[in-house]
Amino acid sequence: MAAQVTHLRNDDGSNTVDPEEWLHMYRQMCRIRSFEEEVNELYTKAIMPGLAHLYIGEEAVAVGVCESLKREDYITSTHRGHGHCLAKGANPNRMFAELLGRAAGYCRGKGGSMHIADQEGGNLGANAIVGAGSGIATGAAFSAKMRRSGQIAVAFFGEGALGQGLLYEVMNMASLWKLPVIYVCENNLYNEYTHYTQTTAGELGARPAAFDIPVEAVDGQDIQAVYATAGKLINRARSGDGPGFLICNTYRYHGHHVGDINRAYYRTKEEETAWRTSHDPLQMLSSWLTEQQLADAAIFEQIEKDARAEMRAAVEFAIKAPFPDASEVTQHVYA
Repeated sequence: MAAQVTHLRNDDGSNTVDPEEWLHMYRQMCRIRSFEEEVNELYTKAIMPGLAHLYIGEEAVAVGVCESLKREDYITSTHRGHGHCLAKGANPNRMFAELLGRAAGYCRGKGGSMHIADQEGGNLGANAIVGAGSGIATGAAFSAKMRRSGQIAVAFFGEGALGQGLLYEVMNMASLWKLPVIYVCENNLYNEYTHYTQTTAGELGARPAAFDIPVEAVDGQDIQAVYATAGKLINRARSGDGPGFLICNTYRYHGHHVGDINRAYYRTKEEETAWRTSHDPLQMLSSWLTEQQLADAAIFEQIEKDARAEMRAAVEFAIKAPFPDASEVTQHVYA
């Protein structure tokens, strides 16, 4: 887990943070981006088996939400879930080991990129099935309410999950029973290779609103907006007032997966360039910190350098780690 930082609560329940916390969030976003850059490199060099779905461009969502959570709170993740795992406190050594099929991984190398889980850190698992984590998170929230533990659950999913019936069933249940769960929709505009407006009728926020769930929509590239709004919904849920729905409008810089390199048939280079140059979450936060005279270029350069070094060391750890023994092939398999 990252070092403890100071969070202050305003009278209206919103978040105020000290300057060090903003630098901490910048550091967390850099760590996620550096991790994903290493993943892309491993795939390109044919060192990593299978595919991976990169989170580059969406870092502000995972960090902005998870910074308002406690370690004992729950999250569920998606096939594009490395950022959620890291933001919730996962160890990059064990994450890279999992991606490379090593026994030191979170699932002993048997889950791979799309199925990392960290029970001790409250991460109930990434899931390759679209929207499936919403059911798991709602169940965890139900458990927390029955146990009166004070925990909450957060389900991360893409806008494509709004086409899954499970999501509507659990939102209905969560609203009726006032469960402490937050549904975080990462709207990166594309359901794989199709713009979401071609697959999803109506307004995204109208769907949870139909279940009497409060809906907030924010610029998912602006970590200050994500952090403040997520904190408000999380505080509300923790107080017993029921679920919330957060729409984070964001963008994935790379393709649907690491092998999706020819994207011209479903989105333009101009669109990609515009998001990268004028709406990058790391650049937006660093520019604000510079304007506020809370940091300078040298600080950002050091943070980025440290993040790259950490992730390169984690890759080396994973490459040197042993594979699980063949005798384990039937362990942890259930019929």
